[in-house]
Amino acid sequence: MNPNRIRRPTPRIACWRLSLAVAIFCAAPALADDGRVAELEARVAELEALVQQLVDTRSAPLAAATADDEMEEVRAETAATRQQVREIVEKIDPLLAAAEEKADGPSFYWGGYVKTDVIASRYSDGDLAPGSIGRDFYIPGTIPVGGTEESTDLDFHARQSRIHAGSRWQIGDDHQLGAYIEMDFLVTPDGNERVSNSYEPRMRHAFLTYNEWLVGQTWSTYMDVATLPEVLDFIGPAEGTSFVRQTQVRFQKGNFAIAVENPETTVTPFGGGGRIVTDDGLVPDLAARYTWKGDWGHVQLGGLVRQLDYEDPATGIDDSALGWGLSLSGRMTFGRDDLRWMINHGDGQGRYTGINFANGAVLDGAGDLEAITSTGGFAAYRHWWNEQWRSTAVLSYIAVDNPVALTGLGVSQNAWSGHVNLLYSPKPPLTFGIEYILAEREIESGRSGSMNRLQFSGKYAF
Repeated sequence: MNPNRIRRPTPRIACWRLSLAVAIFCAAPALADDGRVAELEARVAELEALVQQLVDTRSAPLAAATADDEMEEVRAETAATRQQVREIVEKIDPLLAAAEEKADGPSFYWGGYVKTDVIASRYSDGDLAPGSIGRDFYIPGTIPVGGTEESTDLDFHARQSRIHAGSRWQIGDDHQLGAYIEMDFLVTPDGNERVSNSYEPRMRHAFLTYNEWLVGQTWSTYMDVATLPEVLDFIGPAEGTSFVRQTQVRFQKGNFAIAVENPETTVTPFGGGGRIVTDDGLVPDLAARYTWKGDWGHVQLGGLVRQLDYEDPATGIDDSALGWGLSLSGRMTFGRDDLRWMINHGDGQGRYTGINFANGAVLDGAGDLEAITSTGGFAAYRHWWNEQWRSTAVLSYIAVDNPVALTGLGVSQNAWSGHVNLLYSPKPPLTFGIEYILAEREIESGRSGSMNRLQFSGKYAF
């Protein structure tokens, strides 16, 4: 070999070496960050194979021409390139280890929506006070009854807007961990409509999951959330559906779920009057459900057993009564349309249905509790006019069998509502709509009051 020759990489070798280094250095961080460890290792192996292929291709003609100095140069360049590959791989190894460790960690997600509501309401028998929760969304028990004249209210608010965050973590093949928390701004104090319209956030859901177990606050196991119809009102068929969020310990296996949930009893005083919230329960409420599922939709059977408790040392009252409830609900699909429905019945369901339209029990003259019977249900049909336009029509009803000798004639006896809307989504995350609600509440004396409500909403889900 000529000692005076300046050893320069051949153009082909230099090109491959430069491409190799650039490709690996550029790919390593992105691949490591994404956790695609296998893809990175395959790419390194592929580039090494290309180097070897280049050597084999270059060596054959040189051997035939017995160009010893050229062969030695190629071998030297190949050795240098291999050394560079090894150095790069050594630098990549920590990234690979970090990526593997990250792949075994939790994943996070978040989302929510922004929703603005414009609500015009007319009441036949009185008015709702400013700040009343019944002005933000429909609650059957708040419809005024017995007022002297009609009244009209107009409200603008964005309090239903919400945000949520969660985590999932698969540890090996046997352990699945999760957590979820969600907040909005409804049903919170300290806000006003005078200057800032500032409202505090409230906790809707906060729970953890471990395999088949759930611990924390979320929808009651007695509920069937999937049957709630698509309406602009916050709930829709409020009087006819079960609707409770509370802390619980739930076990779910397949289509079956059972839970012990926070006990709370609401009581009507003897002769009627303000609601008593006892907070005296020592036995958790027991709720269970079983769901049948198919391409046609689902049907769910729910059950509830609870102990109604009230203790008042000042009056000597200390009593309990058994409460129970059964619900049957479902969602049936007809092409893209669907029918959603529910029927529930029980003694002492109380706060579990109708947003506490009726209390769970009433006190008699001796201070003993008697469970109050209630029956409710709803049906809702959603029709898609085309890809962007759809409508839902809802009918909902609840009837309460009050022992009027104990409750008096001023308690709610029944309520019903009808909803019909037209919704437009130019793109799936964005929805505008208008909805009309007609509702009526009747008390045991036979007097009643009605509500007519027109609501416009704009919502962007993210």
